[in-house]
Amino acid sequence: MRHKINRRAFLHVLAALSASTIGRKALGASAPDKRVSSWSGKIKGLGESGNVYEELGLTTVINGQGTMTYLGGSLMRPEAEAVMKLASLHFVNINDLEAAAGKRIAEMLKLPQGYSALVTSGAASAIQNGYSGILTGSNETYIKQIPDLTGLKSEVIIQKAHRSPWNHQIRATGVKIVEVETVADVHSAISERTAAMHFLNLADPDGQIKREEWLKLAHAANLPAFIDAAADTPPKSHLSDYANMGFDLISFSGGKAMRGPQCTGLLIGRQPMISNALLNMSPNEDTLGRPTKVGKEEIVGMVKTLEIYLAEDEQVLAKEQWRQLDTIANKVSKIAGVTVTRHVPEIANNFPTIQIHLDPSKFSIDAGQVNRELANMKPSIVLGGGGHGGAGSIGITAIVLQPGEDRVIADALSKVLRQHQV
Repeated sequence: MRHKINRRAFLHVLAALSASTIGRKALGASAPDKRVSSWSGKIKGLGESGNVYEELGLTTVINGQGTMTYLGGSLMRPEAEAVMKLASLHFVNINDLEAAAGKRIAEMLKLPQGYSALVTSGAASAIQNGYSGILTGSNETYIKQIPDLTGLKSEVIIQKAHRSPWNHQIRATGVKIVEVETVADVHSAISERTAAMHFLNLADPDGQIKREEWLKLAHAANLPAFIDAAADTPPKSHLSDYANMGFDLISFSGGKAMRGPQCTGLLIGRQPMISNALLNMSPNEDTLGRPTKVGKEEIVGMVKTLEIYLAEDEQVLAKEQWRQLDTIANKVSKIAGVTVTRHVPEIANNFPTIQIHLDPSKFSIDAGQVNRELANMKPSIVLGGGGHGGAGSIGITAIVLQPGEDRVIADALSKVLRQHQV
């Protein structure tokens, strides 16, 4: 049975979000759970072979490109999978769970006083639901009304250099995006229709107005500042840095470098705005965000993921990634016409990367064609292209490579390059 949002349910959600007594007990039983499944039978049908993708007629991928959504993000941590299994054994009020998870996350990240968090169905969902909450507040009528913005503020200011495909989630709320380039443009754009100011952290080097100045401009105008930092881990300090700077809402992806469930994201921000975002999303009916469902298993899995991620030694992880990349670089750099450069992006996807550069006079094939040949292998090998190294290069990261896959890439890439030497 579907339950539409009503006054009683609405007030229950508000009460759950404002409760200060929800704590650690809500996320873990005090005694061992006797309902843990002991099923260990043989899988029949789909999954019987151990490779569900091959059974569906697909080729699995060795992913040297990175935490790309179209490839499935990353591989979940086994500990998070185990905790998600435990979460699947019980029912729980989802709004209460979101409040408890948000409280735990705020404690783990040591967020500033008055900040909390919300587990969403990806960073895109965090953006849409965050903006819905900005527009509607806790007004039940407005929550049911949007994307009809009659009587509401209706514009969000963004730098022209920060326009991106991810702005679609902002526009889904019904707002108009107003582009600016200079500080003077911002002052001219602000009006009684302005709901917020949006900043794409990935584009910080491209816009004329940098992060800190953008924040000051928004707050000087008494406007909330939202920063999209979806791929900005590592370093893990970024999970609290932008809140400490004073941004009102921050979005992160949960299924990238943190290795949480692929369908999770984080919305971090001021508690009233986090509460209003939840009022605009699943499980609450008659809301714009009702389709952006995040399950009890994913919510708990994201909390566990953060627990593990925050305890990791980032230098040790980076050292292992460089070791894998060196395996590839050392082999292909012996081929005439190949040079290799190393770098770590300063903003977003901040992990070890190598670029393979091909001298066009030495090969009868370009970087794009090399990538296509590798992608057509079995298993498919997917590498990056362009980016820091330019259009004629092949980009490789090791953040999601499994043990031994660096050698597979090195051998396959060397073979293709040697076959096309001139």
